[in-house]
Amino acid sequence: MTRMLIVGPAGSGKGTQSKRISEELGIVAISTGDIFRANIKGETELGKEAKTYVDAGNLVPDSVTNRMVEDRLGWEDAKDGFLLDGYPRNRTQVAALDEMLSRLGVELDVVLELTADREELIQRLKKRAEIEGRKDDADESAIRRRLELFDTETAPMIAEYEERGLLRRVDGLGPIDEVNARIMEALKS
Repeated sequence: MTRMLIVGPAGSGKGTQSKRISEELGIVAISTGDIFRANIKGETELGKEAKTYVDAGNLVPDSVTNRMVEDRLGWEDAKDGFLLDGYPRNRTQVAALDEMLSRLGVELDVVLELTADREELIQRLKKRAEIEGRKDDADESAIRRRLELFDTETAPMIAEYEERGLLRRVDGLGPIDEVNARIMEALKS
């Protein structure tokens, strides 16, 4: 049974590696983006609430995000383990996740951080914008802003998990198979 988080800056390979880790460990990969889309599309009460923020061009507040994540962690497929991608993003969400897991009677096993050189991330994201047509990855100043937000909001959260002894850092650069092999090795330790 594995309960884990995958964290790292935009472009570090979290989405790609989440799918592989999920398959190799036999656990469900849970992306907060997928949770938002499913709730909004399914017109759940939480989805309707989130949509009002999204439609206004605002970030969905932690209170709504936290409730969506807790609901998703309660699904049957997450009972034998999960990999959370995109949550928590800050220390406030860490505290909320701690409370959720306590209510579920489980604990995190590991937090995996994918690292990468800043300029390499920018090039990766620009390439992803070309290939996938992702507008959020096309503007270099917007990319730099997202990376700065990672440094100010997410890095302190990662430091907290490091203090708890849960953090495993893995270089996210290189061919997908090589990165995955490094991840699996880090998870064994």
